[in-house]
Amino acid sequence: MTIYQNILQEDFQKLHPKLQERYALQIGKPFHGKGTMSKIERGPSWLTPFLKLAVRWKLLFPESGQDVPFTIKNTSRTLSGGDVEIYWERSFYFDKVTRYFNAFMTIDAKREFVKDYLGEPNLFYSDLKFRVSPEGRMCIRSGCQRIILGKREIPIPSFLQADVTVEEGYDDAKNTFTIKVDIQNKIVGRVMTYEGEFEKHPI
Repeated sequence: MTIYQNILQEDFQKLHPKLQERYALQIGKPFHGKGTMSKIERGPSWLTPFLKLAVRWKLLFPESGQDVPFTIKNTSRTLSGGDVEIYWERSFYFDKVTRYFNAFMTIDAKREFVKDYLGEPNLFYSDLKFRVSPEGRMCIRSGCQRIILGKREIPIPSFLQADVTVEEGYDDAKNTFTIKVDIQNKIVGRVMTYEGEFEKHPI
């Protein structure tokens, strides 16, 4: 079973069948998706220096846009200690530059959270809580977060943490996956949002 099947248990079967296929990742058999973000919006302009800095870690980025081509790749692999990790690679193809938003996910079965290490190399950590909506969509919400400095992980005060929500579904009429991501902060407001659709793409 994948980390997503483990975390959702019997609720995994309530996902849309296409989402079940997508999240039942087998070792050595990545999921490739290709599509378009109908919109990508960032927060206020004074965040630009921080967003530019985050580019170094393949995390956030300062660009906004509409109808931005997008690819996603999810790879399931076994770590040296035996844990299964899902490597997320998200690429956004703006007119003049390509930006990335990468992450590494493992499971904390005892606490019933997915552990999300963001950036490459890792810069932030966040607990993720997964649930299935009544419509069969995958819904994800962030929890406690830490900043990573070398081998140290420093808790981030709650007022500085990002409130991240993700909703992924499947549109039967278009035969496409749908995605909506919203990153907010209590002080800043919107940090970044993006939404769009994509199809499974052969290697």
